[in-house]
Amino acid sequence: MNRNIHHAAKYEDTCSLTFHLPPSIFHSNHSHSLAMDLPMDSMAASIGVSVPVLRFLLCFAATIPFSFLSRLLPHGLPKHLYSASVGVTLSYLSFGFSSNLHYLVPMLLGYASMLLYRPRCGLLAFFFGFGYLIGCHVFYMSGDAWKEGGIDATGALMVLTLKVISSAVNYNDGLLKEEGLRDAQKNYRLIKLPSLIEYVGYCLCCGTHFAGPVYEMKEYLDWAEGKGIWSSEAKGPSPSPYGATIRALLQTGFCMAMYLKLVPHFPLSKFTDPTYHEWGFWRKLGYQYMAGFTARWKYYFIWSISEASMIISGLGFSGWTGSSPPKPRWDRAKNVDILGVEFAKSAVVIPAVWNIQVSTWLRHYVYERLIQNGKKPGFFQLLATQTVSAVWHGLYPGYIIFFVQSALMIAGSRVIYRWQQAIPPTMALFKNVLVFMNFAYTLLVLNYSCVGFMVLSLHETIASYGSVYYVGTVLPIVMILLGKVIKPGKPARSKARKEQ
Repeated sequence: MNRNIHHAAKYEDTCSLTFHLPPSIFHSNHSHSLAMDLPMDSMAASIGVSVPVLRFLLCFAATIPFSFLSRLLPHGLPKHLYSASVGVTLSYLSFGFSSNLHYLVPMLLGYASMLLYRPRCGLLAFFFGFGYLIGCHVFYMSGDAWKEGGIDATGALMVLTLKVISSAVNYNDGLLKEEGLRDAQKNYRLIKLPSLIEYVGYCLCCGTHFAGPVYEMKEYLDWAEGKGIWSSEAKGPSPSPYGATIRALLQTGFCMAMYLKLVPHFPLSKFTDPTYHEWGFWRKLGYQYMAGFTARWKYYFIWSISEASMIISGLGFSGWTGSSPPKPRWDRAKNVDILGVEFAKSAVVIPAVWNIQVSTWLRHYVYERLIQNGKKPGFFQLLATQTVSAVWHGLYPGYIIFFVQSALMIAGSRVIYRWQQAIPPTMALFKNVLVFMNFAYTLLVLNYSCVGFMVLSLHETIASYGSVYYVGTVLPIVMILLGKVIKPGKPARSKARKEQ
């Protein structure tokens, strides 16, 4: 959980969790007329949300028809101008004029770093982008407004920051020789500086700048200019987006219905209610699970809208399956695998199924770049990546605690997985016991940990953790220590092992 119907995850191999639809900031102070506000007041009241939240949801839903219209435009400059203008307009209608002024700061700093000092532009954009984002987090502390039903543009600023940084890093990589580069660096590096309108179009591209998903400048340029998999020479027929869009819209409706059904029964305020602390241990654990389960449907709803918007534009297309006949894949638009999250057999896989594109970004631009040549990644890379993810979300104690917790959770789950992989096929029953143990461990620790992410304050986080005797903190530490003592033999290499 999180904010503006928030954002945020992490990566198969590394592992970082970003439980966020990015937060919010600049409290909306629109100067809309009274004539416009009165109908919105009654409409907002009828569905139980504030007027700023309703305005945001309407603009967010509008990204779908606007994204459809982008399909009708010629390639090149018209698509870039359209992407930029629609992004600016919808941001203004959602959050007011100040939102676009805030976007300008990291965008201009990032572009200036590419223009003036290419050899270090990635590093400069990283510190400028995160520096400004942290400043906004500290100044506005929008999590408090979010908990009271408010909304602002911080979530969009968070997504924008990642785009600005990746553009500069990839332009920096364009100076390097291909030998020794990872596949992602080879695929996304920029040899030539994008024009200013290409850059702005990428940063504010309609349908993705509100809550993601994050994608690469190279992918955007190929889509806007009809190159790569979007070219007329590409293999396969032109993919039809309509079936996948309808599926995403049906998922959107189901997720919102689930959230509206559950949220009155499992409010976050219960964690500070004296009656909660009078419950028994198992009932408290059960409530923590249901509170997390309820909050996740909010994210599923928002990301489903983003997915529909990106698919209908065509930008979400990521190639064809190898089946006969081949089917179009829309992986670039996918930000969550609902069943993958709810039935995760290991905490390690959660970054690969939750806030997927931000997880991928963290893997490519933080985790992998902290690994020294010839050395294997360890807990340092995982913890550093989790720290970046926590800072990106905001400086509330609940975020920091959650992401440290998630690093411990993943490390403990890896221990169980290594034991599981070391069991020979002849002991299938014992192996299945370990599989179930990892599933139960993940279910318990994840929902315990995410309470901090939802309540944000140090007092509420510690109170909720303490109410169940810190079981979700103690258990991962015990597993990590046991892993130092009970060291399984090395199993044969397998696909599953590689994924871990």
